[in-house]
Amino acid sequence: MNPVRKRKLLIISSALIILGLAATLILYALRQNISLFYTPTQIVNNEAPLEIDIRAGGMVVKKSIIRGAGLNVHFKITDYHHEVLVSYTGILPDLFREEQGVVVEGQLKNHQVIATRVLAKHDENYMPPEVKAALKKQDSK
Repeated sequence: MNPVRKRKLLIISSALIILGLAATLILYALRQNISLFYTPTQIVNNEAPLEIDIRAGGMVVKKSIIRGAGLNVHFKITDYHHEVLVSYTGILPDLFREEQGVVVEGQLKNHQVIATRVLAKHDENYMPPEVKAALKKQDSK
């Protein structure tokens, strides 16, 4: 093999290896920032991964809000088929209340969502798009 051809092959091979490594690192970084949305029914049916960041959405169950010591709060969310317990430590949004739509971000542990973030609806007619789609999907079954 002549030296010019050998050099071109080496450059192309090196470039492909570098691009492959870069793509792998990018995909790995993106994978860690993705949190998929699950309904309470999917969580109860063990479709949600354990100890990985997820989003869970539904309506806050009436009379399920229990305020603990400090900023600890426990409540249940429902998609009107199943309920899931949510534990959260922090200040809840002003619009958070019973029978209102919420999306919680956190990890699933011991059949409950340990939330790191609670997002509440905007007005009395608003429902998060993920929750609305999931409820429609559940109703069609």
